[in-house]
Amino acid sequence: MSGIKVACVGNPNCGKTTLFNALTGAKLKVANWPGVTVEKVEGATSYEGQEITLVDTPGIYSLTCYTIEEKVTRKCVMDDDIDVILNVVDASSLERNLYLTLQLLELGKPVVLALNMMDIVKERGMEIDLHRLPEMLGDIPVVPVSAAKRTGLGVLLHAILHHYEEQKNAEYILEYPEYIEEKIAKLEVMMQAHYPDHSSRRWHAIKLLEDDEEVREEHPISVTNVVDRSYEKEIISCKYDYIEKVVKEALFYQHNKTPVTEKIDSYLTNEWLGLPLFLCIMGVVFFLTFAVGDFLKGYFEVFLGLVTNTVSEGLTTLHVSKVLTSLIVDGIITGVGGILTFLPNIFILFLALAILEDSGYMARVAYVMDSIMGHVGLSGKAFLPMILGFGCTVPALMATRALETERDRRKTMLITPFMSCSARLPIYVIFSQMFFDKKYAGLVAFSFYVIGMVVAVITAFVMNKLEKGRENDSLLIELPEYKRPNARTVFIYVWKKIKDYLTKAGTTIFIASICIWFILNFGVTGMVENPADSFGAAIGKGLVPLLKPAGLGMWQIAVALISGISAKEIVVSSFAVLFGVANANSTDGMAAILANVHAQNPAFGPLNAYCLMLFCLLYVPCVAAIATMYKESGSLKYTLKVLIFEILVAWILTTCTFQIGSLFL
Repeated sequence: MSGIKVACVGNPNCGKTTLFNALTGAKLKVANWPGVTVEKVEGATSYEGQEITLVDTPGIYSLTCYTIEEKVTRKCVMDDDIDVILNVVDASSLERNLYLTLQLLELGKPVVLALNMMDIVKERGMEIDLHRLPEMLGDIPVVPVSAAKRTGLGVLLHAILHHYEEQKNAEYILEYPEYIEEKIAKLEVMMQAHYPDHSSRRWHAIKLLEDDEEVREEHPISVTNVVDRSYEKEIISCKYDYIEKVVKEALFYQHNKTPVTEKIDSYLTNEWLGLPLFLCIMGVVFFLTFAVGDFLKGYFEVFLGLVTNTVSEGLTTLHVSKVLTSLIVDGIITGVGGILTFLPNIFILFLALAILEDSGYMARVAYVMDSIMGHVGLSGKAFLPMILGFGCTVPALMATRALETERDRRKTMLITPFMSCSARLPIYVIFSQMFFDKKYAGLVAFSFYVIGMVVAVITAFVMNKLEKGRENDSLLIELPEYKRPNARTVFIYVWKKIKDYLTKAGTTIFIASICIWFILNFGVTGMVENPADSFGAAIGKGLVPLLKPAGLGMWQIAVALISGISAKEIVVSSFAVLFGVANANSTDGMAAILANVHAQNPAFGPLNAYCLMLFCLLYVPCVAAIATMYKESGSLKYTLKVLIFEILVAWILTTCTFQIGSLFL
């Protein structure tokens, strides 16, 4: 028997990803959906010798498409390769989740319903009739599970396998009013005539009645004699009437959110307290990133020092050429190794973001920011990509596809790179510790996260005014119950991010380190002893007049900023190479860099360092983010405009900061 392919479908915040991770563990395969840059995650598991492939789809509320992610999920569940649809439902919010369930049943494919979060149902004292509920949904398997506690998983896999072997398609039991059913019947006949092998004729007939644009384009049959107008409102109304009936007969002792959730939300979503509390929470996150991360980083620095000395001594003993020794020690180990020492800081940051996300807090952040974003012509939903930007700009740009209009997507893509991604964290760590008192280093670094958000919001505000204040729709978002973060889900999230970071260190940063080493060790006469005679110095010196007004008038800074376009972390390793220091992250290394900087420019102080970090925050994102922006926008012209705009913003704000700061310092 060949393997089974199962599509996991559900509303946002229903616990679908937690269940997916519980079923598949770390056996994940990440790619893009064909034709689009939406991330596609597949996982493998088995039951009774049968291989099962699960496809995790983007969370949606219905099969009526407005965003790219909704279109992707709809296309996936309709794919002929999908054998079973696993509909993950938040059992504590049954009424809201069942609308998607009814639409999935109309497809006529085998559907298995996973009642997730049953532990919350019990905590609330609610009861679900597990005999009546499947009866009212066409006798489909309904399995109670708790993804967080990993209960009911074996029964769920058994239901999927059994349902697949029976090849029993869903029996749709909701009947619309007679006049609508007559039209559906006529449209099904027409579909049969034009597309005899079609497997979801009833669903497509209903969509034609709803005047679904995508279905009309894919199935261009003349329906003017049957469809005289859109029947979408009547069809939606019938579905919700039936859902009300299902809930009345199958759900007992229904209550609203738990008192704990309501009590916490009274503070975290408060009109006046929500934003300050969010800033405080993020402040704590970055305090831990520094306090705990720096403690662990010390051990990495010691290890890197041992590796550097051992390799250097070994190459000397083997009489390896000076050029190759310099490449390995000064280029590769210093460049890549210097970035790896920041791994503890990155780990703490991703761990904190994963916990906030899995606990249900991040949805509250979007809700709190909705009114602020509304004033700048965007909905709170646009703030979600900005929050993701704290981790990495690439998935943040990809997340803009959740916005409904191209205008909103492009505006959000413009401002999202202003968020301080994790790759900028090493820059903040080393320069804040090098030029500022240690007790203020964390505060200095945190200021850039706030500045990035402020610049993004002001940019959106100005654009909205230029567009004559076009209004944006209010945010509609489900605020899930607060829950204890699932350790497995958090682990998988953090491990994936750390693996991406290590992969970047082994590829992009490795290549960039070699390139930086080459342009700093070679000039027109060949290999040079003094980096000031190198190709890199020539390039940097050409840019010094442009950067000098911003307090960055050193050719080494210009070269480091150029190298940072390949990956922001490279700015740190470039400084190490540029100023001849093996380990820039150790106390001795930072002292050596500081001495070398002052030897080049005695006036270079905390204000200059702050301007350097500010410029790194605001100027163009990394190459991977630029490529993603181009793919998401589909326009090279738009991408180039964004890059020019961000360079101008970086130069203007940094110059103003330096010139004004120089008047007081």
